[in-house]
Amino acid sequence: MVSDDPKSVGLDAELHAYLVAHGSPPDAVLVDLAERTRDRFGDAARMQISAEQGALLTLLVRITGARRVVEVGTFTGYSSVCLARGLPEDGHLLCCDVDATFTALAREAWDAAGVADRVELRLGPAADTLRSLPTDRWIDLSFIDADKAGYATYFEELVARTRPGGLVCIDNVLWGGAVVDPADTSPDTEAIRAFNARVAADDRVEVVMLPVADGLTLARVR
Repeated sequence: MVSDDPKSVGLDAELHAYLVAHGSPPDAVLVDLAERTRDRFGDAARMQISAEQGALLTLLVRITGARRVVEVGTFTGYSSVCLARGLPEDGHLLCCDVDATFTALAREAWDAAGVADRVELRLGPAADTLRSLPTDRWIDLSFIDADKAGYATYFEELVARTRPGGLVCIDNVLWGGAVVDPADTSPDTEAIRAFNARVAADDRVEVVMLPVADGLTLARVR
């Protein structure tokens, strides 16, 4: 059903800045990381999550009491810094990525943020890394932000290993609005559409899709 009176507010640059300023804004470590990412990697910096999304990830880790967290798609480390900051001192974040160049900057950010002792990076195809993990339900929270064609595989591997009440968080589920554009039949868009439909119909999880940044789905495992 399409509402005649949608409650979501479109954000221009000024309103977005207001939103960030009235939450928990990024500190010097995250600001520096964002700047260095743009300086070193140019347009690729668009893969970095937004400031408000980072603050939300930290909050989600804290309010769920998560101790064991998995990230699929680390890039230069913004989201992993935010996830690790929400962990207790004995918490553990496993980061899965394939790119040693991007994640070299992430390692620097973990050191600067004082969370390197809580973070483990495994380089290689994320599907292989996830399949190698213990099969009991030990994960408290995970965050997927990687290649869109792999989303369904990552989700399946993570849900099977997530404790009841744990969260799987998935980024880019609105895909710049392309998910509702019938003219866009690109592989990534079709992959996101299929994934969103699959998750919405999955009775193993309770799901809410939030209009945060490029769309963030929270799936609570039953």
